[in-house]
Amino acid sequence: MQLAPHLHRLGGDIVASYLIDLPEGITLVDAGMPGHWRDLQRVLRGLGRPASDIRGLILTHGDGDHIGFAERLRRESGVPVYVHAADAHRARTGEKPKTEIGPARVAPVTQFVAYGLRKGGFRPRHPKIVQEVADGDRLDLPGSPLIIGMPGHSPGSIAVSVPAVDAVFVGDALTTRHVLTGRVGAQPAPFTDDPVLALASLDRIARIDAAWVLPGHGAPWHGTPAAIAAAVHAAN
Repeated sequence: MQLAPHLHRLGGDIVASYLIDLPEGITLVDAGMPGHWRDLQRVLRGLGRPASDIRGLILTHGDGDHIGFAERLRRESGVPVYVHAADAHRARTGEKPKTEIGPARVAPVTQFVAYGLRKGGFRPRHPKIVQEVADGDRLDLPGSPLIIGMPGHSPGSIAVSVPAVDAVFVGDALTTRHVLTGRVGAQPAPFTDDPVLALASLDRIARIDAAWVLPGHGAPWHGTPAAIAAAVHAAN
């Protein structure tokens, strides 16, 4: 799905990742679930671009529904996979602390599980090799993405600011569709390690100038980071 010039979404509201298509190459943000490999191939064909044009894949954190096709892409095309140092072990192994599930409804949970089964989300291949990044890094990738530390959902959760497409990618720092309740709108994401810290981290994107805020779950937010940060605080 094309959101704007040079900006595409893979997947959908249940699980999403993103592709930035620029003349100098392609940058991916998150890898969804393994089955999103087909979405990636479909978008590349539509753009008339080979996988060799992909210069890098940035993971907003190391959870299984974000690492999807990362290892396949790394292994088959040699694409480097970037993740914050604090989530590198999580991305490579899948090890993470247990968190409280919180409120849930049968229908949305069933939909999420069914989607995960269709997309291979419960059999992720963890990337064997990752490149570690830190808060404030500007990566030498198409769009010159800026790494913004957003600890809370996980220790190494990040947002990725790409002014070339007027967007900030936030992973699970927030959500616009709660996968367990089905509630839509800006709100805290479930399965968060430290909910208080995650809310405090939202102040870090409120200062970013962008027209799009793009979460890993839920509809794209076409508005300012400051507005969605305020909405999440209000919903908490």
